[in-house]
Amino acid sequence: MSQLAVTKLLDTDLIKVRDVVCSGECRHRSGEECSHATSLVFPYRGVFMRHVGRDDTVAEANQVLFFNCDEAYQISHPVEGGDSCLSMDVPEAMLEELVPAEHRNPKGSRIVFNMQRLRIDERAQALVALLRHSLMRGAAETLEAETLAMTLVRRSVGVRTARAATASAGRQKLVDRAKLALSSDLARRWTLAEIAREAGVSPVYLTQVFQQVEGTPLYRYQLRLRLARALDLLGTYDDLTELGLDLGFSSHSHFSSAFRQAYSRTPAEFQRFAGLR
Repeated sequence: MSQLAVTKLLDTDLIKVRDVVCSGECRHRSGEECSHATSLVFPYRGVFMRHVGRDDTVAEANQVLFFNCDEAYQISHPVEGGDSCLSMDVPEAMLEELVPAEHRNPKGSRIVFNMQRLRIDERAQALVALLRHSLMRGAAETLEAETLAMTLVRRSVGVRTARAATASAGRQKLVDRAKLALSSDLARRWTLAEIAREAGVSPVYLTQVFQQVEGTPLYRYQLRLRLARALDLLGTYDDLTELGLDLGFSSHSHFSSAFRQAYSRTPAEFQRFAGLR
């Protein structure tokens, strides 16, 4: 697909890691595609929809998506701006050791994920950023990169560190509408009433359903999206106050405090830790 730019970051016998950037020019569903390997895909910028049969899911920075080998899917971009993802091809032997039984389809000899996505935690988001930044800069040796990648896989599918959404199709579509609204403008200081209007329900109902489906309040979900974008942009900003304000935080102290609470380091400390400054 011409709208895709793929950069190979790591290619060993153990794991393959690529940076995939899509311009998102096609807003409607793509033609049917098929994965040639089992992949874990970590969106870190933008948003897209993945369609597997009648099952649709919103792909954004709070999720890991599972692309099963030989499974047909389609992609659409209901929000402008395209997307960027870290994609990891994981061998069957590693999946056999790391993926809990509850995330697998028990039928067949090959490991197949029984869901499209899981919600990842803050530590996994930080690992995505650390792995991508270090590989893009050529700063990570192969052993370090493989270890980081394996740790990310383990954390992303772990029973204690990942969470599957549980909801009826109707409730999931409602939550997805709210997610797409938030992703359309991360810096916007949304009100609950504005998001509820976008979703087509009352504010009270939206907060209740979102909490039930995603296991986290709507405001915290938005905060996680902003902080994940900050992880992506830390290497391009010298002025961290400007970065925080550009992402909708009210002040540098607000940004720094929220970042530290999520990732156990301030933005400046993470810059130094990842070798970005």
